[in-house]
Amino acid sequence: MAALGREAGADPREKGVVPVGAGEMPKDIKMATYTRGQPNPSLGENKLGSMVIEIIEKKIEYLRKENTLNIRGTLLIGTTAGFSGILANFLFRHCFKVKHDALKTYASLTTLPFLSTLVTYKLLVTDALYSGNICMEEYALRSSLVSIVCGVLYPTGLAFSKNGRLAVKYHTVPLPPKGRVLHHWLMLCQTDIKGMLVPLAFQIVFGTYVGIQHYEKFQSTLEKTVHED
Repeated sequence: MAALGREAGADPREKGVVPVGAGEMPKDIKMATYTRGQPNPSLGENKLGSMVIEIIEKKIEYLRKENTLNIRGTLLIGTTAGFSGILANFLFRHCFKVKHDALKTYASLTTLPFLSTLVTYKLLVTDALYSGNICMEEYALRSSLVSIVCGVLYPTGLAFSKNGRLAVKYHTVPLPPKGRVLHHWLMLCQTDIKGMLVPLAFQIVFGTYVGIQHYEKFQSTLEKTVHED
């Protein structure tokens, strides 16, 4: 009986059983209770990550639309500048009676105005629009000025100098007197220079139109993106 009493009164801690008292709580139960009371951090992180991905996708789509619009407008103005170069080369070749190096002059008078328009339009017009420090009137003015300079003045001067050199090289027209070279060439090509007024008027109107359309579409796309965000 004494042995049974000792077994019954033995400390239960010796067998690994710990009774749950009123003032104590197992650590695993405490952790579970704390966790239920707090929001799951993984759910918040997943939601935040999905929002960030969605915003990035919208921005990429926005930039894609604007890049396509920018390329179209710039290519249109560059193409008209190339046609102006072709017209200027034709007029001055006829004026100087030049029949040599036709392919070379036409190739340079087409590609150089085209490329110069693309670069100048991006630096002076498009980059200013993306900076946000330009109004519609100023943007249209810059667009028309780039069209005039790169689409008319530059092709005209380039065609004049190239064909004038060929005229001197092959003696297709009488040489100018010394000291009055520029005046002589201008008087000789006076009629052909006036013919470039037609592409000049076209470039003014076309450059202004493209600038206004580009600015309005940019603003509408920007407002739509802001509202979606």
